[in-house]
This record gives sequence, structure tokens and C-alpha cells, in this order.
Amino acid sequence: MNAAASPRALDVDALIDDLETRVIVCCGAGGVGKTTTAAALALRAAERGRHVVVLTIDPARRLAQAMGLLELDNTPRTVADVDTSEGGRLEAMMLDMKRTFDEVIEAHASPEKAQQIFANPFYLALSSSFAGTQEYMAMEKLGQLRAQAEADPDGWDLIVVDTPPSRSALDFLDAPKRLGSFLDGRLIKILSVPARAGGRAYLRVVSAAIGTATGALTKILGAQVLTDVQSFVAAFDTVFGGFRERAEHTYHLLQEPGTAFVVVAAPEPDALREASYFVDRLGSQGMPLAGLVLNRVHTSLAEGLSAERALAAAEDLGESGGHALTAGLLRVHAHRMRRREREGALTARFTSAHPEVAVVSVPALAEDVHDLGGLREVSGSLAKAAVAYGV
Repeated sequence: MNAAASPRALDVDALIDDLETRVIVCCGAGGVGKTTTAAALALRAAERGRHVVVLTIDPARRLAQAMGLLELDNTPRTVADVDTSEGGRLEAMMLDMKRTFDEVIEAHASPEKAQQIFANPFYLALSSSFAGTQEYMAMEKLGQLRAQAEADPDGWDLIVVDTPPSRSALDFLDAPKRLGSFLDGRLIKILSVPARAGGRAYLRVVSAAIGTATGALTKILGAQVLTDVQSFVAAFDTVFGGFRERAEHTYHLLQEPGTAFVVVAAPEPDALREASYFVDRLGSQGMPLAGLVLNRVHTSLAEGLSAERALAAAEDLGESGGHALTAGLLRVHAHRMRRREREGALTARFTSAHPEVAVVSVPALAEDVHDLGGLREVSGSLAKAAVAYGV
């Protein structure tokens, strides 16, 4: 592509230095480096003077390791060895789905009602394994963090969110509506109807109603389930109203100018296809998009030597004498250049479809990020705001 068609570069430092930016949401397909990107953005922002908390939903706990923490949980923990000379600081936490659900119950129910809910087997299943609960609780936690930040003048001025690993990057946005449909008034009425046809028969009817409403409940065995469900609904009814209100509030928060979505992708067909779909969805719902981070881009030290010329030179040298090593290196270079060309073509296809999206590329590292030094290397690549290569 010619220079005129090149995408606009994503200026990461301008994004994190802007005090109007209060929330950065990193999203994209699974396995593209969302967690690393979120951590690198948070670290760079903190070392440039922001008061940052980064929320991860990564079950592999790589963020804790990279930040030198023994563990991460639902409580923000200060990250040591961060350069605080500019007055910034960094805290990190990992979403505990069930604990967050418990906190919501504790905040909106009397102690007696809360204990009834916590002891209910149906609640244990709902809060631990129900499809969409993790994404919904990520939204709940974001809302809690934003409220804490607004209440404390010396609190966080930037929240960085690593969205949940899920089948679709859109689950993070859809979860509140899905969980709300499960807990809506019609279903509550169904579950509250007294059993009239016998426990086991009525249980089958209830199970069918639940399946129609959500399609996502794990099958629960035993005749006691009916009683558990009815007890849960009776206790939970007093706190349900706040769920939908908070979900809507957080959803609107994501549409505010102070929020910035960063779509993360790798130069691979599936990842860029998901990124393109997410960009379209964000635009259709008025979500502010900062740009695309293209991770794991392959580069070469000899950019001016094409794959064809490298292979021709290797053929001329042959495998005899003292040229075997040089010929081998030329073939490796040719392989990398061809991979680079494929990645460049895929990236060009994305930027042609979305010329308005700012892009920054991050070169593939020789090894996984496992400490603050590695995160600084990634953040440095982000800050260079280099246009994705090959475009």
C-alpha cells in the first residue's frame, strides 16, 4: 500500500497522559495478548504519573507473576519496583467472580437475607459457574472501582480492564443483558409458583422454563432443587432491582468520553476477523474506540532483503565449504520475510476496511513476558506508535 493509504498511528502516550481518560478497556479474541497489553499500558501510565489500578480476568495468573506479586485476588495490591518518580503508582487485582457476587449481595441485602442467599445451593451454582456470570461480575467490579475512584480525591485516576477470556470478545458487553434476562420478573414469577403436580413433575416444568429463558443452566440433580430455587428467589427478590440498574449504569459508563476501548489482535485471520467485528460493534453502540494494538508482529534485521533475493543468494552459496551457515541464515530470513508479508497483507485488509482505526504494532518477543522488565519492553513498543509494518 502507498503511504497515503497507511493507517493513522495510535499515540499510546497521548492516550494515557490525558487526564480525561479514566477507563481503558482492552478487548479482543482469546490468546492475542490482552492481559499483557493491559498490564503494559497500566505500568507505563503509572510510571508517567497516573494513579492506576489494573483489573485482570486471566485465570493463568500471568499478570501476578509479571508484576512480581505472589498472588492476585479481589483486593487491589500495590506493585513494587514501579518507577514512582513522576508521582504515579500502580495497583493490580484479579476478578474473583464469586466474591464479587457476594459483595453485591452484602451491599444490598440485610445480614439475615444475605446469609440465606449464601447458604442456598442454587446461589452457589449461579455465582460460581453460570454462563455469563464472569463477564457480568467484571462489569460489576468495574462499576465498583469507578465509584471508589470518584469518592477518593487521591484514589485511582485510571482504571485498566483486561476483559474475560471467552468464546466471543462481545460477551463482556452482552453479559449484563443476558444475566438480566435470566433474573427478570417473568422467570421469578415462574419459579415462585407453588408446586401443584408433585415435586418431580414440577421440577421438570421449572427446568424447561429455565432452559427456555437462558439456555445456559447446568443441570442440577435431586428433588431438593425445587425448594432450593424457590428459597433463593424469595430471598433474592429484595436485591434483584439493583442488578439491572447497576448494569445499565456501567454500560453507559463505557459509552462516556472518559472511556477508551483498545482492541487487541494478532496478525492472524481469526484474530483480525474478530477485531473487525468488535470495531463495528463498538461503533454501532457508541463506544469510544482508541485504536488497535497489533501484537506479535514478526520483523527482520535485514528489512531491505526480500525473501526471493535471500533464497537466490542461498542457492548461489550452496551448502559446501564455509558458506553453509550463511546459506542457512539466508533461508531463515526468507521464511521470516514471507511470514511478514502474509501478516502485512492481513493487516492491510483490516486497515482498508477500517481506515479510521488508529494502529500500533508490537514486535514478537523472543520469550513470554514474565517480569516488569518484559512489560516495559512491551510498553516501549506501544509508545513508539509505529504504524503496523507492511501497510
